[in-house]
Amino acid sequence: MSDPTIQTFCCHHGNGTNVALTIMRELNTDLYNSVCLFSSSLGILGAIYQILPRRQFTTSHRWFSFPAERGRRIIVWLAVADLLAALGVFFRSVMWITNKNIMPSSNDDSSVLFCSISSALIQYFYIATCIWTLVYAIDMRLILRQLEYKIRNYHMVAWIVPAFLTAIGLGLLYYPKADCHASLTTDIVLFRFLPNYAATYLPLLIVMITNPILYHDSVGDMKKIITSVSGQLTSRERHIVEAIHIKFCIIILVFYLCWIPNLINGILVWTLWVEFPRDVIIIIWYIMALTNPLQAFLNAIVYRRWNAGSERIILPWKHYDDLEYNPRLPASPKLSKGSSKDERYPLLPGGPVKSINGYQSLP
Repeated sequence: MSDPTIQTFCCHHGNGTNVALTIMRELNTDLYNSVCLFSSSLGILGAIYQILPRRQFTTSHRWFSFPAERGRRIIVWLAVADLLAALGVFFRSVMWITNKNIMPSSNDDSSVLFCSISSALIQYFYIATCIWTLVYAIDMRLILRQLEYKIRNYHMVAWIVPAFLTAIGLGLLYYPKADCHASLTTDIVLFRFLPNYAATYLPLLIVMITNPILYHDSVGDMKKIITSVSGQLTSRERHIVEAIHIKFCIIILVFYLCWIPNLINGILVWTLWVEFPRDVIIIIWYIMALTNPLQAFLNAIVYRRWNAGSERIILPWKHYDDLEYNPRLPASPKLSKGSSKDERYPLLPGGPVKSINGYQSLP
């Protein structure tokens, strides 16, 4: 789980009067860590499932070839970030259960170091998942507009931006002696706590606002491509567009489900700072412990191809003959011919081609 409130627990706590210690006394740490272990285990399994190599091939409904090779690469890197974040939550919870020490004592420098480093890595990889989620939506728009892309640009943004945000947020919080609770003055709150909250929640807000807009525009582009020849949308084509629209909506819904509790927690902390609702905050922490690591598992469900028989996982240690590798082997010449177009149009495999009247048409 990645949340700025939990990250403040890594600071030294020299007195027994601050709010963090009061909340921790009421939190069932064994239950909290057990929830983290359960959800992160599912997340690890889901991420590994997404990363496993697979063969994708076209079904009888060629427009449903989703996400194709280009989108597949982005999904794999999203799964890698999800996997590393879930592993961080898993091992941190194991250590906390083993040592029975979530909050370091005033002189426990080793626990402070472990807590701060593990929290930094978890936050870094979860911010990376936000960036890759945004990149996937942006790439859909580029594909439908037939615009080129460079995967290295995606990598630069997806790995460098989280590093910058994590370094700024946690650097200001922990520097120089991880004593962020020594005195809660206004300056401490504004210049040490607030930057970390902004670094964590800003990527979430950007994805929550931007992705629905991008997916809505992508569906509009899809309609234009499908109706470019006849100038109308038949019932069959409308069904296809609606299916794609539903898939986009579920992708957005999963992201909201996993991260809305974090935003609610942040709003409550900053709006009710004086009268801190401890019971409500603790309940939200249990929810975040479940939903944050579960993102990898849910992504494995929503980002995969939904139509049966459109992909097959290829296990590295298993041998496949040609027929088993591709059940549609007799149609392979036709399939290979359209593979380059499938790369450009992952939602519309085969891609639009030019007709004699200059319009884009589907094969």
